[in-house]
Amino acid sequence: MQLFTKSKSELKDLGASITTKEIQQQPELWIEAWEAYQKQEEKIQSFLEKIKKEATGKIRVVFTGAGTSAYVGDTIVPYLNQTGDSRTFLFESIATTDIVASPKAYLHEEDWTILVSFARSGNSPESIATVDIANKVVKNIRHITITCAAEGSLAKTASQDAENLLLLMPERSNDQGFAMTGSFTCMSLTSLLVFDQSTAADKEQFVTTAVKMGKEVVDQEENLSTILAADFNRIVYLGSGSLAGLTREAQLKVLELTAGKISTMFDSSMGFRHGPKSFVDEKTLVFVFVNNNPYTRQYDLDILKEIHLDQIANQTIAIAQSLEETDFEGEAFRFDQNHALLPEGYLALPFIMAAQTVSLLSSVKVGNTPDTPSASGTVNRVVKGVTIHPYE
Repeated sequence: MQLFTKSKSELKDLGASITTKEIQQQPELWIEAWEAYQKQEEKIQSFLEKIKKEATGKIRVVFTGAGTSAYVGDTIVPYLNQTGDSRTFLFESIATTDIVASPKAYLHEEDWTILVSFARSGNSPESIATVDIANKVVKNIRHITITCAAEGSLAKTASQDAENLLLLMPERSNDQGFAMTGSFTCMSLTSLLVFDQSTAADKEQFVTTAVKMGKEVVDQEENLSTILAADFNRIVYLGSGSLAGLTREAQLKVLELTAGKISTMFDSSMGFRHGPKSFVDEKTLVFVFVNNNPYTRQYDLDILKEIHLDQIANQTIAIAQSLEETDFEGEAFRFDQNHALLPEGYLALPFIMAAQTVSLLSSVKVGNTPDTPSASGTVNRVVKGVTIHPYE
């Protein structure tokens, strides 16, 4: 089955019209996010330079969010550790759900800190509470709020605080479907652009290439559909570096959109051998994000070959920008190899689009409705039922 080519009425009948559109439109949103960054670049740099002048010692940059928003930080931190201003900043990814439950385990009173809050709606109780708690615990706290909803609580708070830089994402990135798609990729891209020390020309090239590759995902939906014609009920995602962080988001999309009808697992390419590999059986699809870094990709290819030769999994599939026939004999989702190779932080954008498409098609395959996947109503688009206990 293919969804990107279906009519609106056909998609509506499948309960997939919103999610399909929101996955498909992402390359357009990346262009909008890039243009928005360019317009605000001077303001962003001024904000950061002011903090650098005021601060003593290294500045903690804590990327935070809940669920998918937390996985933005998990994805970008390994890349920024290589390309960001590591002499000035210490980049960390800590979920709001961890900070709220145990503030002193993650926030340090004396450390200069920039809390970068990621949020689609900006109304999640943990996101709001994390900002409040950080303001109480850390003496010298500054904020960057990266959110998709101008009317959300986080955006409103940021707009009234001179020490809080508000960066709004493209309007259409405020996903109306259950699963976060364009919100994840736009927030990821924007945070990369803010902290990556690559030149403006390089950043523009990265965005341009990611956009082309994102469009290829749509054009090659049939390839993914063919892979998913297999008899499977488990999916594994593996990767290294930033793409190890991305595996968390990739598996979550499957879990969310199939309402758990397909079991999932994620791990790093090297970590998978240490026990989690026991998850693989004859009804498992194993996807490996292949890194473009020559050294790192060796480990991704090693695990691909190993699982393929084990003949335990139903299929082992490489998701790769560059893959020679001699690299791996199994299945592969390939991109046009004429593009300049993307570094892993930006490579995450088209790679997660492929994973989102896998989740979308899998949801329909198991008889679920991607736009409203939780039939029980116990899992919600904006989390409910959270009690935030007073913190003094």
